[in-house]
Amino acid sequence: MKIYYLEIVTTEVDAVCAAYASTHGVQFGESDASLGNARTAPLAGGGFVGVRAPLRTTEAPVVRPYWLVKDIEAAVTALVEAGGQIAVEPMQIPGHGTFAIYLQGGNDHGLWQL
Repeated sequence: MKIYYLEIVTTEVDAVCAAYASTHGVQFGESDASLGNARTAPLAGGGFVGVRAPLRTTEAPVVRPYWLVKDIEAAVTALVEAGGQIAVEPMQIPGHGTFAIYLQGGNDHGLWQL
């Protein structure tokens, strides 16, 4: 299992980015509109972390790992069979890949296919 994208939704984007930058020695870029205006930095071993503000008033702060999969459609099917609830169907983000979000066990989870 490998986390490809670690999404952090917070009301304090700049403070979270500054804390990660100072403790982990990473540099966050400018906001990326295709990732909900997340500011991103690389993860060791590949992938990246994104820190963004809520996209709507009803979106609560959350930390959501997106697990790298080879076949997102097959993974979604398997998750539904295992009791997961799909919150966002597989959706392509040009230049980044395809993601999906599911809910299970009271947590948000994500999938990512390159």
